[in-house]
Amino acid sequence: MKNGCELVAGVDEAGRGPLAGPVVAAAVILNPKKIPKGIDDSKAMTASAREALYREIMRTAEVAFVSASPQRIDRIDIRKATLWAMCAAVDALPRKPQRVFVDGREFPDGLPCPAEAVVDGDAKLVSIAAASIVAKVTRDRLMLRLGLSVPGYGFEKHMGYPTREHREALERLGPTCHHRRSFAPVRVAYGRIDDARTAEAPYPHTLGIEAAE
Repeated sequence: MKNGCELVAGVDEAGRGPLAGPVVAAAVILNPKKIPKGIDDSKAMTASAREALYREIMRTAEVAFVSASPQRIDRIDIRKATLWAMCAAVDALPRKPQRVFVDGREFPDGLPCPAEAVVDGDAKLVSIAAASIVAKVTRDRLMLRLGLSVPGYGFEKHMGYPTREHREALERLGPTCHHRRSFAPVRVAYGRIDDARTAEAPYPHTLGIEAAE
């Protein structure tokens, strides 16, 4: 801001590691005169604290968030899907930022202004920390709703992450359309389904006899 950048956006994501659900990216331009107190890395906060700060950030800042579906993740891979969501979130901001700071080691191509990747940025820059809160709360809310619509998997508890409970449910119930087929545990679960179907199918020569009759 000392160099003349009045609109600085922080960008972060939530949900790269889960086996199910979308990855969500958020972009936040904080109002320097109305920065909510207590903003920190979302991973270091309780759920109630994140919710409270989420409401304050949404009330005082310019915010946009975008989700990449499991289908997009499977089609282009999790890294590309995350970068796509980050770029789309910046594009969706009400105003074009003059500078973007992205949490991590890389930033997406196609951003409308100069950008910089910041390792552990959610613990170093308040704008990235704010984006991490928005992304985390938004995704958690989506997974809570998913847990109600698809019972038995515990999405409302583990948010799609590969916990023991989730892996056991995946083995017991099989994958859903909300699971990421490109992730190894889900791919294995689909393989078990294919093996079961093959075992239950009639032998090829039996099919030939039935057709002739």
